[in-house]
Amino acid sequence: MKKLKYILLASLVLAFASACDDGSDSVAESQIDTNPPILNELDIYLRSNFVTPYNIEVLYKWDINDTDIDRYLHPPFESSVKPVANALQKAWIEPYTQVGGPNFIKKIAPRQFTFVGSFNYNPNSPTITLGVAEAGAKITLFNIDYLDFSNINSIKQPLKTVQHEYAHILNQNIPIDATYGLINPENYTAQWFNRSDEEARELGYITAYGSSQESEDFVEMVSEMLTNSKPEFDALVESISNPESKAIIRMKEAMVVDYYKKKFNIDLYELQELVAIATQKLVN
Repeated sequence: MKKLKYILLASLVLAFASACDDGSDSVAESQIDTNPPILNELDIYLRSNFVTPYNIEVLYKWDINDTDIDRYLHPPFESSVKPVANALQKAWIEPYTQVGGPNFIKKIAPRQFTFVGSFNYNPNSPTITLGVAEAGAKITLFNIDYLDFSNINSIKQPLKTVQHEYAHILNQNIPIDATYGLINPENYTAQWFNRSDEEARELGYITAYGSSQESEDFVEMVSEMLTNSKPEFDALVESISNPESKAIIRMKEAMVVDYYKKKFNIDLYELQELVAIATQKLVN
């Protein structure tokens, strides 16, 4: 009886195999596109300057699922991409590489940038989002179609965003000293946008957004220092009329400088000077 069962089972397997066989030995065509991509001049530039040396991808051709589907966003014009990418290379990557070593950006960096041509307006708020970072792996930059590379303040806008988000990434690798948030926590507020930068400075915060919470306070100090030369930053601080607030800003500055030196062996003032020189050279 057992032998009969085995014979019947073998017959069924053979019958099933015969039913599935269409008489052809060929394998079905793959549904995955394995053709090498066609690269234009811009793609080759991005691969040569970001992908190959730093393993950083720059996306400028994307669909809505790569961004926030609840916002009215569109990809940038190709003509907008290279100037912004070049600015990142000259005023972010190269200065950090010079003071931190050839492997600094290779080891700690977002692995993807997404460039968006349009502004990212926030619903129910009188603000726009200039950039976002996702888990330290991706930075999205908005409104790059509207940058004016004959105006240094316009150039500084995406650079400040990157310096801000990159400081977050550094903090995710090595946290800041918890005592930083205890310096003047009483005026942190979720309604930061109701303050001007000047009003925030009189309270001891370098920008209005810096007065939103401790972590933003820290990275705003970094981004302001790295998008202004030392004389420009000093003039900003010296414009504060409240002596106590001025002293608070200087205390925070010292903690930021100490963090970079102790945690990454980077002289922040040297980095500041290199970034300022590189940014000035970007002006057309």
